[in-house]
Amino acid sequence: MDSANQQHEPSELVALTVKQVLDDGNTDTRIVVLKNDDATVTLPIWVGSAEGNAIRLAMERVVTPRPMSHDLIRSFADHLGVRIERVVITDVKGSTYYASVAFASKGVHRTLDARPSDAIALALRADCPIYATQDVLNRRTAVHLDAWINKLDTKNIEPQQA
Repeated sequence: MDSANQQHEPSELVALTVKQVLDDGNTDTRIVVLKNDDATVTLPIWVGSAEGNAIRLAMERVVTPRPMSHDLIRSFADHLGVRIERVVITDVKGSTYYASVAFASKGVHRTLDARPSDAIALALRADCPIYATQDVLNRRTAVHLDAWINKLDTKNIEPQQA
């Protein structure tokens, strides 16, 4: 889905980095924990286990024997002269987050809709910035992450960090 007109003003975007990927053993999902530079903003996003693994591999700069989907996309972009400019977490509805990938080629700028997990995995491989809109951050569910980590602490289980 091409959403070329979906642009966000830089003033409404907050730069984030992936700090860790936590295992949620209760649901067989992963929690991607994004934070701003001074760690005053936390954005947790629950993703599938395969998606969380792809993000962990990118964080650790692991080169797999065969390219993963995100490696393939980056390779296509590189070979076609497409620059992946940024990833933006654009919306949240209920507990579902939405994202976009902004890219440019030959002076033409476009934005494509993407799942946050795919967008983040691609951003890590393309070394491009990750942002969230201020609106998303205003509606984030970080309180759930704190409760989840506290629950782990009571079980004396260390959260697995990437």
